[in-house]
Amino acid sequence: MEIKIIPYRKEHHARFKELNLEWLDHYNLTESHDLMVLDDPEGTILHRGGYIWIAEAGGKLVGSAALMKEHEGVYELAKMAVTEAYRGKGISRLLIERCIAKAREIGAKKLTLFSNHQLQTAIGLYSKYGFRHVALHDSPFETADVRMELLL
Repeated sequence: MEIKIIPYRKEHHARFKELNLEWLDHYNLTESHDLMVLDDPEGTILHRGGYIWIAEAGGKLVGSAALMKEHEGVYELAKMAVTEAYRGKGISRLLIERCIAKAREIGAKKLTLFSNHQLQTAIGLYSKYGFRHVALHDSPFETADVRMELLL
């Protein structure tokens, strides 16, 4: 099965939102900040200097990941999702590698992310790529109890 990581296009919006709500709802983590971003990814991510990628497998849109610009040189890894039927196939690795490569390409100095302790597989993946736990502060999420950073 060929997996492609493609840039987000406007026609991906409904699927991007669905992919993320699938896991957020599963863990009871959906909150107003997520909905604001998922309802308007162009305005909240792309038009503010960020990037979104979609994972495509067999013609289906099966995953997503984004870089949200926090401020100059600092981006948040966000909206990382892989639909349940396609987990365990290396798609998350491809998405995170694309995000890290783009961050380096644009000269970012640091990637941050917010997560929740329930998401052990994701936290393990982030650790594997060099993200380290840091003190949680300035979280836009009520349910985020994990903050990690990767210095580039």
